[in-house]
Amino acid sequence: MPEPRGVLTGYRVIDCTIAMAGPFAAQRLGDLGADVIKVEPTAGEWQRFASAGGANGNKINVSFLSLNRNKRSLAVDLKSSGGSDVVRELVASADVFLQNYRPGVAARLGLDYESLRAINPSIVYVSISGYGEDGPYKDRPGQDLLLQAMSGAMLSAGRRGEPPTPAGQYLADAVTASTAFEGVLAALLHRERTGEGQLVTVNMLDALTTLQMQELSVFTVGGIPQERGEQPNAHVYIRAPYGVFATSDGYIALGFADLETLGTVIGEPSFAGMVPEVDGWSRRDELYAKTEARLHTDTSANWLERLLAVGIWAGPVYGYQELVDDPQIAHNGTFVEYEHPTEGHIKTPGFPYKFSATPPRIDRGAPLVGEHSREVLAELGVDDDRIEQLFESGAVAGA
Repeated sequence: MPEPRGVLTGYRVIDCTIAMAGPFAAQRLGDLGADVIKVEPTAGEWQRFASAGGANGNKINVSFLSLNRNKRSLAVDLKSSGGSDVVRELVASADVFLQNYRPGVAARLGLDYESLRAINPSIVYVSISGYGEDGPYKDRPGQDLLLQAMSGAMLSAGRRGEPPTPAGQYLADAVTASTAFEGVLAALLHRERTGEGQLVTVNMLDALTTLQMQELSVFTVGGIPQERGEQPNAHVYIRAPYGVFATSDGYIALGFADLETLGTVIGEPSFAGMVPEVDGWSRRDELYAKTEARLHTDTSANWLERLLAVGIWAGPVYGYQELVDDPQIAHNGTFVEYEHPTEGHIKTPGFPYKFSATPPRIDRGAPLVGEHSREVLAELGVDDDRIEQLFESGAVAGA
């Protein structure tokens, strides 16, 4: 067992999830000190072998590497009696169980909430799905792009008549991971107060819908329709100018500017006397077009210097290299670096939180398949003879 560290030291998490949302949530728990045991097939989770953007590792591909640090791997065949028995025994000593199986799979494996609650009444059981545990869409594939499309978010940016605009990240997965992470922490707090475990259900559709709290309320309460304009304003519910604008050598982002002040800086006399909360809405496309025309005459650096000097909200548009090299990123320690036994030197995004007394850290990178199977079995009190039987039968595998 690792030395005590982090605010969740002493808690054991069983991670029976795949892809991104579940593993990302479990990794956050591991970063905070929880003992996260990743239960995966004896051949390894499929994402170990799926390249991320074409980035292939030696034994662990980048996609898996980025979502599974601070975990131990227990490789078992859940369809065998020996493998499923081991996981149920592990549940008795666990605090949290996460799964994102397809509907009905957990029950067939004997790993549904009611079955595990009978073993450990205080278990916090988190079930992650695409659209919900039941209902007309329960069997649909819960894939990020499909959820973004259904959420309505794609039609809140871009030009009228042009294709909807997806986010440049796996937004649905990331938001669902954060939602599941919050659900675990809240349920653990409830258990600390009452001693009671419970079932926590999280689905991607609801997570992405509630992320749009302001936008959807403007529509459902304010009655204002969701209408894109002729110019690529960055958000249908924010006054112009608001978006990304071309300069002579790149792009800058600009938002919430006082129109008269902006007009003075960029040399656009027609902005004089305009009222931001009136003209910013009624003349959105005109304001965007005139702003971009002026900004296109000088460099990004020069415009940012002049705009920021008068208090206008503006910033650079980075690619990944500029982000990694940025001095604020370096100051914050946003990226962490460590050595992995098979993948070598790793530089990757670190932790989105800081704790003065119990800072998160990386004790281990993503594990090899079954790297900790023997270790976990020994901790459960399984004797050597049974361990060898489990390995020989194929119910359990190790690195």
